[in-house]
Amino acid sequence: MTSPPNVTRTRACAGFVGFPVPGVDLKLVPAGPKLEACVRGPNVTPGYWRDEAATSAAFDEEGYYRTGDAMRFLDAENPAAGLEFDGRLTEDFKLTTGTWVHVGGVRVGALAAASPAVQDAVVAGENRGCIGVLAWLNAAGCQKLVGSETPVPPAELARDERVRAHVRAALSQWNAAHPGQSERIARVLLLPDMPSIDANEITDKGYINQRLALERRKAEVERLFASDPDADIIVI
Repeated sequence: MTSPPNVTRTRACAGFVGFPVPGVDLKLVPAGPKLEACVRGPNVTPGYWRDEAATSAAFDEEGYYRTGDAMRFLDAENPAAGLEFDGRLTEDFKLTTGTWVHVGGVRVGALAAASPAVQDAVVAGENRGCIGVLAWLNAAGCQKLVGSETPVPPAELARDERVRAHVRAALSQWNAAHPGQSERIARVLLLPDMPSIDANEITDKGYINQRLALERRKAEVERLFASDPDADIIVI
């Protein structure tokens, strides 16, 4: 896929990627139920320095770099509408029921549903009975919700009942439209901080490092799925 002419390159929705930049080729390769984005172009390295094994693992026979990112068309009937991010291929997990959870879709859906209160999130639930979300708040969006003209600390916003009510109502609507185990969000914890760049919770591509963030925040994950959740957990 190359960038089509005369198209709008920006779109106000979570996960929208757009089109390859001029001179870059992109192809979508089936990887289980998803499509992996593979790229080739003058701005893509031809391989690893003196490491044929790593190069062979990272590139296909046509010289395309395997990104590990899943993509899908925003509109399957109209490829010119562009692409949207569909998660990392290594992020998906199974619930205890054996149901696969496609993290990218749940994350993007939750962010869109809870806008403007939530800025980003990680999806938890591997080997659990349901899906839970750790969410970082959008300070500006939350300040509008609470009617404050001055900055409010994230820890206060995370406990503000107006913010919590917005998130609960928004994700309840998401659940009503997505009742299946693979998409229904059962619990949410609003985090009192922001993702840490120093701790590599944000990748060099600007995405949340799902696995590392969950590993770093094990205590919060345990709180999220506790049999007797504390007052900070939003049960939906």
